[in-house]
Amino acid sequence: MDDVDVVLPCLDEAAALPGVLAAMPLGFRPLVVDNGSEDGSADVAQSHGAVVVREPRRGYGAAVHAGLTAATAEFVCFLDCDGSMDPGVLPALVALVRQGKVDLAVGRRVPVSAAAWPWHARAGNALIAGLLRRRGLPVHDIAPIRAARRVDLLRLEIADRAFGYPLELLCKAAEANWRVHELDIAYRPRASGTRSKVSGSVRGTVRAVRDMAGVLW
Repeated sequence: MDDVDVVLPCLDEAAALPGVLAAMPLGFRPLVVDNGSEDGSADVAQSHGAVVVREPRRGYGAAVHAGLTAATAEFVCFLDCDGSMDPGVLPALVALVRQGKVDLAVGRRVPVSAAAWPWHARAGNALIAGLLRRRGLPVHDIAPIRAARRVDLLRLEIADRAFGYPLELLCKAAEANWRVHELDIAYRPRASGTRSKVSGSVRGTVRAVRDMAGVLW
């Protein structure tokens, strides 16, 4: 399988990258989008065989979209590179899209421990997901792991360049009548030596929810 690119938005994830890249499934090409890291993440990624994309404009959406535009494969996956999710689940997501069963496959995070997903992050996620279900989109998580065809993703013309990017993707997918399917995945604590920009603090979670609420309203 050599027609899958994996976009990995990265901001100071040097400690996690070796493990994440070593676990990448055969035929899945990692595109590490360095978003201004100061810990040598780009060098680590390159030394472990990843393609490095530079995106100086800060923001989760900016990094993800830079990776999407740099991708060339038929299928594109998105995955955080903090070690919290096993890249080994990506083939199952891509298979659903490849077989024509869905247009977008997303992960539904199932925490392996309370430490993996702090209460404030779970609460913010549940609030946004609940609002989406009211709009008819059957999702329970705004997860950072997704798979779809590259040309379809580009046609959505997602504009958000901050934390609202994944939510805008889901909203526009619903407007386009995409078939969306959730697959349960294990959600682990981040790799030691890294810190989440969202769940790592109440402030980070509030900022993410604010960005997402702006997309909804």
